[in-house]
Amino acid sequence: MTVSKILASPDGALTPEALERFQRAFESEPRYVASMNAACAAPSGKLVLNRRRLVQFNNSYSIHLPENKATSQKASGRCWLFAGLNTLRRAAIKNLNVGEDFEISQSHLAFWDKFEKANYFLESMLLTLDEPTDGRLVSFLMQNPVQDGGQWDMFVNLVRKYGCVPKSVQPETEGSSSTGAVTTLVTRKLREYAAELRRMHAQGSDLEALRQRKQAMLEEVYRILVIHYGEPTRRFWWQWRDKDKGFHRDGWMTPTDFFRRYVQADLDEQVCLIHCPQESKEMHQLYTVRFLGNVVGGDIIRYINVPIEVLKNAAIAQLKDGCAVWFGCDVGKNFDGELGWMDLEIHDFQSFYGTTVRMTKAERLDYGDTAMNHAMVFTGVDLDDEGRPRQWRVENSWGDERADKGYYAMSDAWFDEHMFEVVVAKKHLAADVLAVLEQEPIELEPWDPMGSLAMAD
Repeated sequence: MTVSKILASPDGALTPEALERFQRAFESEPRYVASMNAACAAPSGKLVLNRRRLVQFNNSYSIHLPENKATSQKASGRCWLFAGLNTLRRAAIKNLNVGEDFEISQSHLAFWDKFEKANYFLESMLLTLDEPTDGRLVSFLMQNPVQDGGQWDMFVNLVRKYGCVPKSVQPETEGSSSTGAVTTLVTRKLREYAAELRRMHAQGSDLEALRQRKQAMLEEVYRILVIHYGEPTRRFWWQWRDKDKGFHRDGWMTPTDFFRRYVQADLDEQVCLIHCPQESKEMHQLYTVRFLGNVVGGDIIRYINVPIEVLKNAAIAQLKDGCAVWFGCDVGKNFDGELGWMDLEIHDFQSFYGTTVRMTKAERLDYGDTAMNHAMVFTGVDLDDEGRPRQWRVENSWGDERADKGYYAMSDAWFDEHMFEVVVAKKHLAADVLAVLEQEPIELEPWDPMGSLAMAD
């Protein structure tokens, strides 16, 4: 009879004999005792840093775009908005001839995102009135109806509808910089409204009556948001001095006026590519996600699933063209936030713990170990003599006190394992990839890992 059979309990419970064996195995390795002593006294993230790997990093890149002062999303999950606006502000800085610290208001779009999400949620409730309250769909929709997170197409919907304004016109507030209180309150109110709408439906109210009641609900949400974010900018007086001390006056304009005159981005030309190697997903296939969005009547989420090399080549082509690249990744893996390095070997778990995580990218997706949770911007890439990427330059939105004044480094091996999406111009894609946009998108369930939102703070 084997040792495992002797120690195993018939019902699977841990036995005293098994616990004694585990303890002996631990104590037989002095290095594990040393690891215990260290980890009980110091942050384990620093203890597992791979010193041999750290000295191999540098911040020089063969392709390196001009950079601006790093932004800070503070205590909020608005990374996707910051990343999107960090790509747009480059054109605004050039067109206005202003300094590198110029920012487009993140609070402006964050206000409208919260309000649009509230309406999107209530409309989702009207579409699911006959679904069981304790079913998976309604239960999922109730979890986070107005969280801070988002996706590229959600960003585009906001810019198209509400335009952009300089940060000086609508600056940050306590509520926009630290969103916990307002998100919690609006979330609870939306759950209350959902219960009321479903109750009215059960009592025989028609859709017209439900939508009329919804308007009163949205009035309350609007009031709460204004209290936290301040009144949203609809029209503003614009004049400024450029970096050469020249004075300019443009007078009254709307946020959409400002976008058209000074940002001038062709958002219709941008395409979101994803790399999802799960067996349940096909390559060169168009996907969308049910109930994932923010603006009712706006564009749906659209992803083209492609091999990882297609993402890389498209991102490199766009950087060579002088344009930054919005991207989404799983920032929580193989990453040191203080140093700003993303690399598969940056932590030596094997030496410290005697084990490490050994799952493929597909397995991590299948078993809930990974998902896209943070959006940032590529501003550079280092290519070797054969033109292959070695390391990527990353603009984050966590302020300028960490990493290289807010700019981070990503190894190409990390790109392979933890990158999920990039947004690039159509001109950088081959004809067979662009043809996928003509497909009818396959609709994924809301809880699919490709339905995750970028919201790391």
